[in-house]
Amino acid sequence: MAQILALGREQLAERGAADLSVRAIARDLGMVSSGIYRYVATRDELLTALIIDSYNQLGEQVEQAAAGRGAPGRRFIRAANAARNWGRDHPHDWALIFGSPVPGYQAPRDTVQPGVRVASVLVSLTTEQHHGEGLLPPLRPMPISRRLSHQSALVREALVTDLPDDAVLRCVMAWAMINGAISFELFGQLANTFDPADDALAYAFRGAALLVGFPDVD
Repeated sequence: MAQILALGREQLAERGAADLSVRAIARDLGMVSSGIYRYVATRDELLTALIIDSYNQLGEQVEQAAAGRGAPGRRFIRAANAARNWGRDHPHDWALIFGSPVPGYQAPRDTVQPGVRVASVLVSLTTEQHHGEGLLPPLRPMPISRRLSHQSALVREALVTDLPDDAVLRCVMAWAMINGAISFELFGQLANTFDPADDALAYAFRGAALLVGFPDVD
């Protein structure tokens, strides 16, 4: 299975996710096509396996970066940098899980738990700060609609936190900010402007931490 995933990643780089071929992988392995179907029966099963593996690799790297000593805000930024480093090392995998949807593919529920590992880290650090020294309030509180409050409750339940609605929303928007900044870099949107992007992304990650309300991010 490890060989299948490795060859699948080569195809991602060469052809893109839409043109993955289980038969081509079987051929590269010197295996009859009926043999590979014991591991992955369809292109969608191969895509799912690659997506889950990518989410887990990214999640593990972010979890390791966020562990250990230090203020939650500083560990939050370490987590963001770990996500960026993983994306730079695995740009095609990043594109698979955060880029354009693959035509005709519907991700199964098996991808949900691996897919929220990074968000779980960020929410956990936010919760730690909330119960410790506390989060800084926003400069200007914004109204939260009943529907948005209900959606925040679903996130709160899924990620097992007791953060108030405002903190949940700020954390989710911070992850979107981090993810977007990394995608901008990887997909070439910062070329000829903020390139190299080290300072720009450091600024973005610090801004994301301040958006959440971490007081110590320097």
